[in-house]
Amino acid sequence: MKQIIGLLIFFLAVSSFVIVPSHAQQTESLYLSGTGSDNTVVWDFFCTAGRKSGEWTKIPVPSNWEFEGFGQFTYGHDKERINESGMYRYRFSVPENWKNKKVNIVFEGVMTDTEVKINGRKAGELHQGGYYCFRYDINKLLKFGKENLLEVTVHKSSANETVVAAELEADFWIYGGIYRPVWLEALPVTHIERVAIDAKCDGSFAMDVFPGGNARKTEITAQVKTLDGKPFGSMLRATVNKDSCVRLTGKFDSPALWSSEFPNRYLVEVFVLKEGKVVHTISEKFGFRTVELRPGDGFYVNGTKIKFKGVNRHTHWPTSGRAVNRTISLQDAELIKEMNMNAVRMSHYPPDRHFLDICDSLGLYVIDELTAWQYPPYDTKVGKKKVKQLITRDVNHPCVVMWANGNEGGFNFELVPEYMKYDIQRRHVFHPWLEEEMTTTYHYPSYGIGTHFLFNGNKVFFPTEAIHGLYDGGHGAGLDDYWNLMQSNPLSAGCFLWDFADAGVVRNDRNNEIDTDGNHGADGIVGPYREKEGSFYTIKEIWSPVYLEGTTFLPPSFDGIFRVQNRYHFTNLNQCGFKAEWVKFDYLSGKSETQKTEVTAPDVLPGFSGLLQIA
Repeated sequence: MKQIIGLLIFFLAVSSFVIVPSHAQQTESLYLSGTGSDNTVVWDFFCTAGRKSGEWTKIPVPSNWEFEGFGQFTYGHDKERINESGMYRYRFSVPENWKNKKVNIVFEGVMTDTEVKINGRKAGELHQGGYYCFRYDINKLLKFGKENLLEVTVHKSSANETVVAAELEADFWIYGGIYRPVWLEALPVTHIERVAIDAKCDGSFAMDVFPGGNARKTEITAQVKTLDGKPFGSMLRATVNKDSCVRLTGKFDSPALWSSEFPNRYLVEVFVLKEGKVVHTISEKFGFRTVELRPGDGFYVNGTKIKFKGVNRHTHWPTSGRAVNRTISLQDAELIKEMNMNAVRMSHYPPDRHFLDICDSLGLYVIDELTAWQYPPYDTKVGKKKVKQLITRDVNHPCVVMWANGNEGGFNFELVPEYMKYDIQRRHVFHPWLEEEMTTTYHYPSYGIGTHFLFNGNKVFFPTEAIHGLYDGGHGAGLDDYWNLMQSNPLSAGCFLWDFADAGVVRNDRNNEIDTDGNHGADGIVGPYREKEGSFYTIKEIWSPVYLEGTTFLPPSFDGIFRVQNRYHFTNLNQCGFKAEWVKFDYLSGKSETQKTEVTAPDVLPGFSGLLQIA
């Protein structure tokens, strides 16, 4: 009887979550829509062309209207389009006690041009751009304590040809509709509009506070807390002498730092006091961390050199398009982490804010991107508005480590100074696919081209699209050779694979077949419903931070000891849990016996090698 012993080793990680309670004097919110694709509210709807058009009916909000049977499914390469529009109506009431407050209506994302009316009067100028949060002050248009009428007209296309080029003539699906949440927010007349935080790994802290209303001669105070509510450091104070930005600064001793491996976060509560009384307070989560691009060297987080093990991600679900929910965001982030990745690029537009919240909490480095598939980009007038909307929403997320100013030639270089206006952290701004002053992000480099950049250049090299995975034909097959090259070269900052999930659409106009527009959307590591394909497991093994040397076959003289490399950036292997599973196979009977044993974690620092004894 011949017996074979197989060995499986598992590496365990633990994350924790803390819920922070709400407080008084905060901004009050009232949702007019649902909160996501799994929680919707029915509005009245009229589609101008295509399926189910020409009559008033109902639609759930948020949603992309194609998935509700309206209009026309459109891929970005399609030339024949009907460019339908949608008209929405919704009746709502607001509390009587909001009358003396500032009331905004907030749209988290609408595709693409949007006109808003309250009780028959325009809320503001036409909004253009489908991936950005925008708001209107509607206090003077409301009937407090009574019923109000909201009317929204949404044009799937745009009147601005550069918005069409940047967002709609692209290599991805194009949808229409109010696909992210809509809500009202009520703030005191004197209030805080927003804050921008820069918290460094040495404990230095700076926060720009932007007051609204008549804020002169008010006081701004701020208290940093741990996520379980314990004060951390002293309270910060400043007086508002004019209606503009106020900067608070401080220094905190030995903060727990944020990184992809230890995503420690804090909460800052900010107060506006008028005549000693708190009139408004907001809270914001953040992380102490420092991100640097060192010329001719690489990327550093908290003084430690890192490599990105990343992937590109579209916001997409096969039965709802760009309308998703927090559960989908969490599933995607957990799958990305399960592949031992530490980074994700937002291709090619800003994601839902809950995805960034989850990247903050789980630990993923994020490239946040201004929309533009290829040339031409947004014109400067529109682009300036989009940059402001992008950064003011996402600036405080510790996961965001870079801004991408478009993609593959869709670059408006006049917009680069705009990033510095709104980003207190002054993150690196780059142009994916371009060779620039300090970096090269050349897309889909061959092995030879990669070798050239790494061994004959002096710029930090990290392809922001690499190893195209069409029909799962590339990721697993090619990554090992590429990664060995990148792992061994100091100019490499890693790479971002293309891409995370197949962009399959359940076509309710074609008997619910799943359509990837031929080979345009079939290049994911996982399927449309996140089915794991073969490359998923290969990537997980290649990018394991615990690398066992010489483990293809166990020699007859195996003594139970492996030489192990610690490829973490911040984690000692003694902070991990190890288990061994021994499987004994009987060829004749086809039976097997399994024995699991606990393994003592070795003391091996990041970047070093040591011995792992399993028997």
